[in-house]
Amino acid sequence: MNGILNIIKPIGMTSHDVVYKVRKKLGIKKVGHTGTLDPNASGVLPICIGQGTKISQFLLEKEKAYRTTCRLGIVTDTQDLDGKVLEEKPVSISTEEIEKALLHFQPGYDQLPPMYSALKVDGRKLYEYAREGIEVHRDKRRVELTTLRLIDHRDEEFSLDVVCSKGTYIRTLCHDIGEKLGVGGTMAALERTLAGPFTIKEGTHLEDLLQLEQREIEERLFPVDYPLGHYPKYQVREEQEKQALNGNKIPLSAEEIPLFKDREKEQQYRIYIKERFIGIGEIITEENREKMKFVKVIL
Repeated sequence: MNGILNIIKPIGMTSHDVVYKVRKKLGIKKVGHTGTLDPNASGVLPICIGQGTKISQFLLEKEKAYRTTCRLGIVTDTQDLDGKVLEEKPVSISTEEIEKALLHFQPGYDQLPPMYSALKVDGRKLYEYAREGIEVHRDKRRVELTTLRLIDHRDEEFSLDVVCSKGTYIRTLCHDIGEKLGVGGTMAALERTLAGPFTIKEGTHLEDLLQLEQREIEERLFPVDYPLGHYPKYQVREEQEKQALNGNKIPLSAEEIPLFKDREKEQQYRIYIKERFIGIGEIITEENREKMKFVKVIL
């Protein structure tokens, strides 16, 4: 079994818990997730099976979308409601004030990663320092927010739809919006609605998946190359199929070279033998000749 399952993770489980349950259900060791969801978050968690695990790194780069609820007037050490309350303030904020504050964060801003995160400093994860009460230096990182839309506002809580770049912490976004409003804020709920091409509408809830027969699960499996549809397709010529199957560089023919003349720098391609997806490659110049070089061999 090779491919990707679009699973909807329930609240209360870690991403590793989901991998364990899928591995046990299918009897397959080669199972991995693409992009951690915190235990208190739910939503889209693509699970790679078999050869699908070889493209997980390409899924991690994809844009993601979330629906989140922010609670104003509370600041916690984890930036969500599971943390220790550090500060509380009375709240009297209008919808117009929230909408004005959101403009400060679009189309992106420099975000300070939270201490309660898996980022590593000097070989240790930040949350390990945080649990010992140690604050370490972190550099701010630029995050892009292509969508930041207010959905609902009631009293101390408001909900947002967020579409963001890799590495964006929604907990921190809620915290930072609260700081901008002068009353503090923390994340009260989080649901991932999209991860690359995988949407919540097409997903299968984990509890439902665990009740299915293997044949039914296979029917819900997306092909390994499904998330790579934005990469151009490269078809291996018949006389070079053996060369490609060995993962060797493939010299471009005189007819092919003009087709790639205007390619973007570091453009990557889906490589096929007939209709079979065999890997991801990029074009290099070697010995004054253009060649397709494998970045990742799937077979």
